[in-house]
Amino acid sequence: MTTKFIYTYIRHRDEQELCRMEMRSFFGKDVQDNVIQSEVTVNPSRSPFMQARLAVWIQTDSLDSLAQQAAVLEVEKSFKTVCLNDMELANTAKIGHAKRREIERKVGLQIIGEPELDYPELLIGIMQLEDQWYVGELVESSSDWHVHQQKPHMYSTALGTRLARAAVNIAVPHPEGIRVIDPCCGIGTVLVEALSMGIPIEGRDINPLVVYGSRKNIAHFGLQGNVEIGPIAEVKEQYDIAIIDMPYNLFTHITAEGQLAILKEARRFAKSCLILTIENMDNMLTEAGWDIIDRCLARKGTFSREVVLCT
Repeated sequence: MTTKFIYTYIRHRDEQELCRMEMRSFFGKDVQDNVIQSEVTVNPSRSPFMQARLAVWIQTDSLDSLAQQAAVLEVEKSFKTVCLNDMELANTAKIGHAKRREIERKVGLQIIGEPELDYPELLIGIMQLEDQWYVGELVESSSDWHVHQQKPHMYSTALGTRLARAAVNIAVPHPEGIRVIDPCCGIGTVLVEALSMGIPIEGRDINPLVVYGSRKNIAHFGLQGNVEIGPIAEVKEQYDIAIIDMPYNLFTHITAEGQLAILKEARRFAKSCLILTIENMDNMLTEAGWDIIDRCLARKGTFSREVVLCT
């Protein structure tokens, strides 16, 4: 049987568009709410917005029925029950602390196995969404990637870690067999996020100093990745997708012609491309032969970048 998953989200309102674009890449659909249901399996620790994933074992229309059906569950690992309604989920109101503990006991005491509150081997989630109740295996998102915000080599115009991580997920939602390149990698923010998620990616930059910084950043986090020195015109291999944080003339000497050349070169060696840019580049993308299939505006305060997925 196909497993149904329920994913919960926490995001700032400025991140709403970016989060929904990441949803579309992972699941082929998006929602305005902070909870989405899908049969697609995604590790919640990949996303900067996901809070948890519930793999549904039982779905029913009342808590009493859920507890009764939980009596048939037998788990071999030590477990702890966790009620996920500690915040508003879509149109379902938050459940208070005392009530959540009562729900956890009511369901947990029916499950055949060894309860363990401090160091459980398995988390069993309980969730109410409107008139439905769910129980299943719970995987909580890890925030280990937050350490990537403190790199030994940084500069002010580099992508933020959250945006870089979401960009990788949008570009490469399901990485099996996919070849990825960041041909203008700078100090390697995208490379670090991709490699930390186990996504093989190759890096390149024309500037030897930033390549040095990129290699150092990758090594600093115990990761391994290849970063070459050279212009994008020297890329010889073929890739499924390129991720490009477009150099912009506000901080570099690149011209509009130089930006167009980057887009044309990427069209030569990549089937798809994810562009991050501070200015609209639709005309350039069309001239370079790209078709836009999805986009969003990623905001951070008064600063924003367009995130544009092309084929």
